[in-house]
Amino acid sequence: MSRNNEKNIRKHNNKLHKEQDRIKNAEILRKEKLKQIMKKFHDFENSTNN
Repeated sequence: MSRNNEKNIRKHNNKLHKEQDRIKNAEILRKEKLKQIMKKFHDFENSTNN
């Protein structure tokens, strides 16, 4: 019997894709948080300069 049967390959690919999706979502979340922080910073800068 081969270790590389369809079931094992599918299982591995599912794990791999799940991990890749998790990493991608974390990156998107970080970018969104950075945008919010930058927006607050710029709003604060504008309010203190006026």
